Amino acid sequence: MDLTLMWESLPRLLGGAPLTLQLVGLSLLLGLCIAVGLAVMRLSRNPLLSGPAAAYVFVFRGTPLLVQIFLIYYGLGQFPALRESFAWPFLREAYWCAVLALALNTAAYTSEIIRGGVQSVPFGQIEAARALGMGRMQIYRRIVAPIALRQALPAYGNEIILMVKASSLASTITLLEITGIARRLISQTFAVFEIFIIAGAIYLLMNFVVSRVISLVEWRLTPHLRRAT
Repeated sequence: MDLTLMWESLPRLLGGAPLTLQLVGLSLLLGLCIAVGLAVMRLSRNPLLSGPAAAYVFVFRGTPLLVQIFLIYYGLGQFPALRESFAWPFLREAYWCAVLALALNTAAYTSEIIRGGVQSVPFGQIEAARALGMGRMQIYRRIVAPIALRQALPAYGNEIILMVKASSLASTITLLEITGIARRLISQTFAVFEIFIIAGAIYLLMNFVVSRVISLVEWRLTPHLRRAT
């Protein structure tokens, strides 16, 4: 193992970290916005709303993310109407194609996390709130949302970690994030083992920070854990 090469490669690999964080941050933000709408549709009793949302979740959870990235990056350009639309200046760029693919994918998983969190709220607490005269918005703001958030937070933390790792697939469409830079360095040095160890360590450090932040937020939102401490 060439420790000198590993040390020299570290700054170059860290240079891809900002792009990785941008991809993860933007895709999570966009995906969360889509997921909230999907979750509301999934919770609806109207099949015209719940049906399309369920189909969306089924498709994006049931197909590989890599295939989704390729379809968006290589496939959308085959439609003349799309090439002539206002969206083409964005969709012809690998960066925005990666963000879109990651966002659409995480939206499917996040919507199920939100739906599960809402459905986990005990119905007795909702009935008690109604008995106290709370309106629907008050019940959602004071009862449903806080409990659902606490229930969904651990699963959403796992989703963030998965997205950090999934961002490495952006390297397949020419983006030079951490994995993209690692592949370029390997093509120059042929040191597969050393380069990928450093790249993996950077991802590990990112996910360690994410897990600690999620644990801290969960501790802050869970009063009984604070009392036990």
